[in-house]
Amino acid sequence: MNRLKDATSPYLLQHADNPVDWHPWGEEAFAEARRRDVPLLISVGYSACHWCHVMAHESFEDAETARLMNEHFVNIKVDREERPDVDAVYMGATQAMTHQGGWPMTVFATPEGHPFYCGTYFPRPHFQRLLNEVHNVWTGDRESVLKQGAKVVQALNSSTTLPGGAVPGEETLALAVRNLRESYDPVNGGFGGAPKFPPSMVLEFLLRSGEREMSGKTLDAMARGGMYDQLGGGFARYSVDAEWVVPHFEKMLYDNALLLRVYTHWWKAGGGDLARRVALETADWLLREMRTPEGGFASALDADSEGVEGKFYVWTPEQLGEVLGEDDGRWATGLFDVTGTFEHGTSVLQLPRDPEDPERYASVRERLLAARAQRVRPGRDDKVVASWNGLAIAALAETGVVFERPDLVAAATTAAELLAGTHLVDGRLLRTSRDGRAGTNAGVLEDYANLAEGWIALYGVTGEARWLRLAGSLLDVVLDRFADKAGGFYDTADDAERLFQRPQDPTDNATPSGQYAAAGALLAYGALTGSARHREAAHAALGTVSVLARGHARFAGWGLAVARAALDGPVEVAVVGPPDDPRTAALHREALLADVPGLVVALGAGDSAMRGASGDPLVHDGEVFPALLEGRGTVGEAPAAYVCRGFTCRMPVTTVDALRAELTTG
Repeated sequence: MNRLKDATSPYLLQHADNPVDWHPWGEEAFAEARRRDVPLLISVGYSACHWCHVMAHESFEDAETARLMNEHFVNIKVDREERPDVDAVYMGATQAMTHQGGWPMTVFATPEGHPFYCGTYFPRPHFQRLLNEVHNVWTGDRESVLKQGAKVVQALNSSTTLPGGAVPGEETLALAVRNLRESYDPVNGGFGGAPKFPPSMVLEFLLRSGEREMSGKTLDAMARGGMYDQLGGGFARYSVDAEWVVPHFEKMLYDNALLLRVYTHWWKAGGGDLARRVALETADWLLREMRTPEGGFASALDADSEGVEGKFYVWTPEQLGEVLGEDDGRWATGLFDVTGTFEHGTSVLQLPRDPEDPERYASVRERLLAARAQRVRPGRDDKVVASWNGLAIAALAETGVVFERPDLVAAATTAAELLAGTHLVDGRLLRTSRDGRAGTNAGVLEDYANLAEGWIALYGVTGEARWLRLAGSLLDVVLDRFADKAGGFYDTADDAERLFQRPQDPTDNATPSGQYAAAGALLAYGALTGSARHREAAHAALGTVSVLARGHARFAGWGLAVARAALDGPVEVAVVGPPDDPRTAALHREALLADVPGLVVALGAGDSAMRGASGDPLVHDGEVFPALLEGRGTVGEAPAAYVCRGFTCRMPVTTVDALRAELTTG
């Protein structure tokens, strides 16, 4: 029976025609395991995962392996991007049992879902032996298997979460910078050794802290190496080496959304032409290759094309010559360091130095990109994930206003409309959609938090109070459904499906942890509205940062960045003036250009009726929304900007130079 054929997940659809009798995650699979009295085999992966494809081809498409799986197990296929909660609890078990983790993740569990043996990728001969061995143990020594499963569950549920504490102060943040320096690579940039992942959240913290050495070196090195697509823009998932030369070629929406925002912020902090170029090329890549017909953003591009990792992206000197001619081919070979850096004599393109002839470079790049477009493209996972689209909305909105690209703000707005119209149902958020059809999986904490962050950022850019109201509705759910009485938040709602463990992880991974993302959105919302409840919840969620900052700062980058903003206020700017007055627009853009940690901006017409930037009324039930605009008016007939902290404002200013001085002096 093909139970995956109606899935909204491209990853599940990739396995729909396997000879394995796959079940999607759900009670039906658990009931079938109990009925047959066999274990569960839970296979977790995602569509852009190279080794997931390898194991699928070797084992799940193999008739004999499928026979063993079908005879002895009830098999469940899980897309970790659709069900991060399921992935989180079983990854915790895998790491506890094996001291490592990764995807594909392979878990053998009791019919109750209690894991008793875990691993990742298994080559087919090993996997077949393992299937037989697990079956033999299940039928011959059931008691030990059940005890092992119960023991794992007990151990995971009894493990203590990080203790909370006060919001970290200046001394703690300084300790975090010193801790980061201990693992910093001064030669190549980045932290630690190979493989190197883009440390987006850490870089945000360093930029907010005014640290320019580690952040600048890392951002420069990533942009010039092979992890960055020198032709098409956008970043690969990570570098397999310490020098940022050879990437693992999959491209993820979340990485590129986070890095787009970081490079835009680097430009504001003095990153120069390189920061601007990489930000805009990455934004253009998002619009060109990741937008869905409905206006959202797809999840990922595969690492493989035609079954070969990286084939779409790599070049030989001969191929360059064929496209460019002998002279330009030789020039490009030197410029992009095409010296056999990858496999079989091919190379990933790098750009170690800026070209001396920009016009020639532009021509070469354009011709190579056109030639590459004729190759077989990597597959695209086109499901829309709420959390990652929230990251993209924030990044595109900010980049659009900073670099005066209204098309980027328009793209952010279209995506925001899709999320509001498709993913938000009866006040609750659904995690995914595909082809404009919402999935059935409930949003987790990171979905609520990152989408709220995106909508708040979009409000700051457009002045449309609707986005701030929608963000507030999401954050109300966060406070009501995700809160931990001890402070902070769980990753799933209190009415979500019950797993053997309720996940709660304050540490960053490839994206900001749900807890720290929630803290950031709550802090910004509280700064705009004056809500003490939101601000206090943000502070409580930052308690674990103090514990991680001293020895594990790399895993608390976003929490540290939010803490930096909290210590600085954050700074609030209210801009009031007629929406069609160019002086209002100039003050608004100057506020958004400021290199100030966690800055929030409110925009309103400032007339007696208190109307927003698009003419929408701001007074509801006798209260101004957002409250930061209350009592702020124009100065005579001149638009004005108010720089505030904690709703205590300085005297209004009416010129761009005066506003810049106010923001620069703090």
